[in-house]
Amino acid sequence: MRQYGSKRSATGEPSGTGFPGNTCPKQLNLSTLGNSMFLYFAEPAGEAVLQDRCEKRDKAGVEIEKLLGGGLLTSHFQPIVSLQQYEVFAYEALCRTVCPNPFGSIDILFHQATQCGLTLPLDMQCRTNAIALASGQSILDRGALLFINICPTSLLHPGHSAGKTVQLAQQHGLPVDHIVLEITEHEAISNYNLFRRAIDHYRSKGFRIAIDDFGAGYGGLKMLSVIEPDFVKIDRHFFLESKKSSINFNLIDSIATACHRIGIKVIAEGIEQENDLRTCREIGIDLVQGYLLARPSATLLTAGDLHLPEENHPQEPDTKLFDEVICIGDLATPVPPLDPGDRTIDVLKRFNQDGNLLCLPIVKNDQLCGLINRREFMETHMVGRFGYGLNLNYYKKIEEILEEDFLQVPHSMPVEEVARKIKLRRKVAAYDDICITRSGKYFGVVSVSAILDALTETSIRLARGANPLTGLPGNEHIQRRITAMLSQSMHFDVCYIDIDNFKPFNDRHGFAMGDRVIKAIAELAAGAVAKWEGEVFGFAGHIGGDDFILVTRPKNSECACRDIIDGLERMLKSFHPPDEIRLGHYASRDRQGNERHFNLLSLSIGIVSTEIYRIGSFAEISSIASELKKMAKEVSGSVIIRDRRG
Repeated sequence: MRQYGSKRSATGEPSGTGFPGNTCPKQLNLSTLGNSMFLYFAEPAGEAVLQDRCEKRDKAGVEIEKLLGGGLLTSHFQPIVSLQQYEVFAYEALCRTVCPNPFGSIDILFHQATQCGLTLPLDMQCRTNAIALASGQSILDRGALLFINICPTSLLHPGHSAGKTVQLAQQHGLPVDHIVLEITEHEAISNYNLFRRAIDHYRSKGFRIAIDDFGAGYGGLKMLSVIEPDFVKIDRHFFLESKKSSINFNLIDSIATACHRIGIKVIAEGIEQENDLRTCREIGIDLVQGYLLARPSATLLTAGDLHLPEENHPQEPDTKLFDEVICIGDLATPVPPLDPGDRTIDVLKRFNQDGNLLCLPIVKNDQLCGLINRREFMETHMVGRFGYGLNLNYYKKIEEILEEDFLQVPHSMPVEEVARKIKLRRKVAAYDDICITRSGKYFGVVSVSAILDALTETSIRLARGANPLTGLPGNEHIQRRITAMLSQSMHFDVCYIDIDNFKPFNDRHGFAMGDRVIKAIAELAAGAVAKWEGEVFGFAGHIGGDDFILVTRPKNSECACRDIIDGLERMLKSFHPPDEIRLGHYASRDRQGNERHFNLLSLSIGIVSTEIYRIGSFAEISSIASELKKMAKEVSGSVIIRDRRG
């Protein structure tokens, strides 16, 4: 039996050799210890506390030895499901005990194993169980992969024997390319170069690699760049309240997009609510795992055993229902692509089959590789300089002739911004179709003519719906624009601007002066948007009467609102006569018909942000804004109130 904790000398005193391994010293050089250990020795009872820890470690080591030596560990398997096919893509092997777990949970078991120096034998036993049990249930016949958790410290352990996992796989008839080694991100890695070499060794043998709990532990992006995995599992933390938290939703989207662009498959783990599943569909995550679908089981579950809710796409308003295009993805046509390994004759066939096809996207593993322009293809590769193009290029692969200088933009990019990018392109490529991606994957193409038509139609509708007094977009356009931005999960702030006591001002100074004030606020709002947002992202609108709206990026909203307030204060002398300016108020009748004093013109502004709290509809924004405006009205003078809920 191994000894864990203190070794005692013949006199019964603890010896000082081996600390901080499996021994407890009486005297140590304190400079080698951290602050927490120094406290133990600084206290009179420090040695007793340390001794108690060692004894507990002794007991933990004995229990772990029993589990390892008594065959009391087994593996259960949780399915990883493809949302596209609704089939089991893989199984993750999870360590379980066949008797009551003396540590209460598997996490604590592994933690105690680390404390006792038993991580490697525990890790290897789990690998052995996983491969043997999965193979025994014919996982290979199911066409599914096997995910096995391994600890980074095991890979770097000097006692780790190379080739052991390969031998296990061969012994049980399981090809190594069906095994995915899942590296947890919860452990710190002290030597990334050594760790990279260990990973490269396994990859050279044919194993695939996955990062578990991505975003929850050490390393993060560094781990991603060092390992270059085949799979990334997004930690379940990001899915908690993802339908409410705009930050979580957009972080998931960003991680998925980045991984897809570099060819890494993304797995969402910890899926427990149907909302989580909807989020995965929205973002384009294909592989999911969690209690909603199936709990870990001793047997390999089939698709028929899973709880697969009927596909229920999120209730996103379709911007096309409103006859207005906001994002470039609204215009996309899903043109079936070709593979770079196909032949040029395949391109010719596609162009001959569809006379309206101007460009053909070339895609491999959902990633855009290039574009083939019909005119360029026909003139250069089919006719050629001397008329022999077809004969010369007939058997060439597409990858030898495709145009790599093409424009690709994300699905959510505003049409106006895409138009600006087109202007910056070289003239020869300015009229090529635009390739659209969603979550980093090929989504479709959009022709330049479709973009021009959309911009023209938007301009016409904007002019028709504009407020006749100010020329700003009216209520209908405002609702459509914000609804579209919400459906794209954009981060933005909505600033509701209300002129305080405008009716008494109108009654006192006349409608002509009231119109002057309305126009002035409209100009200030439009100017603030132009200053802080340019012409692409934000906009100013006129809801009606004395109510305005401003849409900006979260970082710019308060600055834009302060500019509007400052502008109004500079203009007060043009709206109030000198005596009112001197007194700081004017007399007029309130809504009850009573004459009283009112302060000079001021603004109440409520800012609703989608940055923290994920808002689902324009009506919800309006409701929150109404509360904020009511609070702002209780404050004398101009005021900005930001919604801080989250």
